[in-house]
Amino acid sequence: MLKKFIRRFLPDHHKIKKQKALKVFGTLLHDPNLWHLNRRSASGAFGVGLFFAFWPVPFQMWLAAGAAIPLRVNLPLSVATVWITNPFTMPPIFYGAYLVGATILGTDTQAFHFQLSWDWVVQSIETIGPAFLLGCGVCSIVFGLAGFLGLNYIWRWSVVKAWQVRQAKYAASRARLRK
Repeated sequence: MLKKFIRRFLPDHHKIKKQKALKVFGTLLHDPNLWHLNRRSASGAFGVGLFFAFWPVPFQMWLAAGAAIPLRVNLPLSVATVWITNPFTMPPIFYGAYLVGATILGTDTQAFHFQLSWDWVVQSIETIGPAFLLGCGVCSIVFGLAGFLGLNYIWRWSVVKAWQVRQAKYAASRARLRK
């Protein structure tokens, strides 16, 4: 079942609550809904994580955690989902977001070469920045919503399949008893 699959990858919530970095959230972390894994909390957490994964900021996990608490969705899953954009996947994902933004704005894409300097960042904000930020916003909304709806559908489908398997086993056992 999907719940067992997801639970294998999530850390223990008692260990997470003891993290010093999360003391900022105080007693808000004691809400049991943040740690339960059900269809609503998992699909909401996946949507929140994907939403913030497309934000080009270094503190995406904090944003995902901060949104998961008032939305009362699974906190570890929302923070873990943000790691879809990791140092290896970030360049193609953010380049794709730039292409989406340039397409929406109707501007030509510009060739650029990344440099780790403040001057490059300032110059890029003026040239490719609007298309990049618009693309990140659009991708954030689209993929966050698609992640929420997709996981919600997959969860429901797996529950229906499990019920059908159980019903078939029950019907087979009743048929054997009748013979």
